[in-house]
Amino acid sequence: MFLARVFTLYPEIFPGPLNKGLYGKAMSENIWDLKTINIRDYTTDKHKTVDDTPYGGGSGMLIKPDVLGSSLDKNLKTGEKIIYFSPKGKLFNQSIAKKISKLSVINLICGSFEGVDQRVIDSRNIEEISIGDFVLSGGETAVFIFLDAVLRLIPGVVGNNSSIEEESFENGLLEYPQYTKPQIWEDKSVPDVLLSGDHAKIKDWRLTQSEAITRDRRPDLWQKYKKFKKN
Repeated sequence: MFLARVFTLYPEIFPGPLNKGLYGKAMSENIWDLKTINIRDYTTDKHKTVDDTPYGGGSGMLIKPDVLGSSLDKNLKTGEKIIYFSPKGKLFNQSIAKKISKLSVINLICGSFEGVDQRVIDSRNIEEISIGDFVLSGGETAVFIFLDAVLRLIPGVVGNNSSIEEESFENGLLEYPQYTKPQIWEDKSVPDVLLSGDHAKIKDWRLTQSEAITRDRRPDLWQKYKKFKKN
C-alpha cells in the first residue's frame, strides 16, 4: 500500500477531493492511504507558536525549525523520502511523478507564511519541489496537485493502463485531440481518419497531431523530443 503522509497546519483540509472518484475507491480498497500530521501539535509553549520572524529582517514569518523538526522526527522512519513544496524547488513533472509512484511512503510538507527555516531542509535531507512558476499561499493546494499526478500511476488506481500510456508527457509529447459522439455537432464533424477503422492511419494521425501541438505550444518539450528521436 502506498502511504502519503502530509505535514500541515490545516489537517482538516484533507483528504478533500482525494477521497472521491477513482482515488476514493482506491483508498477504500487499501491501494493507498493518507495520514495528516498537524505541525502545531509539536509546539512546546502554551500559545502553540509555530512561526517567528526571519533573522536579517524582511516581511513575513517562517515555520520554526524546532517545531517542524520535531513533527518529522516523531513520525518518520529512517530513509523515507521527504518533499517540501517551494517556488525555488525543482520543477515537478511526469518523470518525478513516476519515480514517487514506485515508493511505498512519501512525506509531504506544506509550507505556510514565508516558508520554513533552511536548517530543517538541510539537516533532514528534504527535497524541494515546485509545481510551477507562481506562488501559493500554502502547500496544501500543491499536495492535491502532486498526489493527483502520482496516485493515478499506482497499479490498480486507474482501471485502464493504456489510457495513462497515451496521455500527455508519457512519450515526451502533448496529447492529440480527442472526439466523441455525436459525429456532427454544430456543423463540425469528427476527422474522417478517426472514422476509417484503419488503426495504422489513426496512430499516424494522432502522432502527427501530438507533434504539431507540442511544437506550437511547448517548444521546450519539442526540443527534448527531437533530441530523443535522434538517439
